[in-house]
Amino acid sequence: MTRLHKSYVYALLAVFFWSTIPTAFKISLRELDVLPMLTIASLTSAIILLGIIIAGNKTHLLVMNSARELLSSALLGFINPALYYIILLNAYTLLPAQIAQPLNMIWPIILVFLSVPLLKQKIKARSYLALFISFAGVYVISSQGHLFSSGQADIKGVLLATGSSVFWALYFILNVRDRRDEAIKLFFNFLFGSLYLVIALLLTHNWQITGPAIKGMIAAIYVGLFEMGITFLFWLRALQTAESTDKISNLVYLAPFLSLVFIHFILHEPVYITTPAGLVLIIAGIWLQNRKPATV
Repeated sequence: MTRLHKSYVYALLAVFFWSTIPTAFKISLRELDVLPMLTIASLTSAIILLGIIIAGNKTHLLVMNSARELLSSALLGFINPALYYIILLNAYTLLPAQIAQPLNMIWPIILVFLSVPLLKQKIKARSYLALFISFAGVYVISSQGHLFSSGQADIKGVLLATGSSVFWALYFILNVRDRRDEAIKLFFNFLFGSLYLVIALLLTHNWQITGPAIKGMIAAIYVGLFEMGITFLFWLRALQTAESTDKISNLVYLAPFLSLVFIHFILHEPVYITTPAGLVLIIAGIWLQNRKPATV
């Protein structure tokens, strides 16, 4: 197998597992409340990331963190997985999976606008057009098949799903500034995030379970494994073996369309025609924002 073929295999594996996550969210949240579900997933991710570090012979890097770097991890861990996923998962409790998942995808556009105050970057005119196109997609998806009728989707759920993208974009900017090894900083982020979640769980006694919770717990562990655990390794390998990261990175946009297949056949949600239509608009806005000018 050539290096190019390997990169595509790793990337498609990552895309496949990411596309199953919205379905896993819903299955787990049927039996577990947001906080216990997220705590299980976060602890699983931390354990898997530690395993990746050990397998990669990087354990010596675990003790080479400065106080400033640990403080950075403490902040990033509060943003993600704690705050970001609490907001996103609450959106999933209020919305169909096919609505909540794509609404969160506008984060690349939000990223550009957060880069102004945080990175002192200037906004190009096309960024405003990209924002308009993507939010048009948000409106189309939120209509749930009734494009010209208002009030179809739960407005609180829509605000939570789209609002979570602000915290993911903020996390992305702060994480990029951290120059440590990717696996190391992700491990510490999830370690601190898990600590916050366990403390919150103990303080609130918020272990609400509806009936037998075996499926919910298995789904939560699955999320921990494949949302940021093993899938992170697949995606990293894909980028490392790719001849051009641009083509590989574009494959991630297959995930929301593939996720609709799992949502329909496993969760039995009827897929509204407005969902893929809105997805196309959101991705078109992201593409416009990220498009490189042609060179002569």
